[in-house]
Amino acid sequence: MLGKNIRKLRLERNIKQEELGRAVWASKQSVSNWENENIMPSVEILVRLADYFGVSTDYLLGREQSRGLDTSGLSGEQLAHLQMIINDLKAPK
Repeated sequence: MLGKNIRKLRLERNIKQEELGRAVWASKQSVSNWENENIMPSVEILVRLADYFGVSTDYLLGREQSRGLDTSGLSGEQLAHLQMIINDLKAPK
């Protein structure tokens, strides 16, 4: 599950394995091995991956389905703007 989630999130961002590796201080080969589920990243790298993609480690590991969204530090006005954007995206077209 972890490998599939890393690959899915990487492809959604349209980035190469090498770019993801640089972002989390790992090699392209490590990213390939994670995605193919040959090896697991260390806990430290797992946290970096979660931070990079803006998801929880539980999401990466397949323990929760919702990606969530970190809104800490946003003002009430900023949260209201986000809610309007979400409502617009959910509205039937």
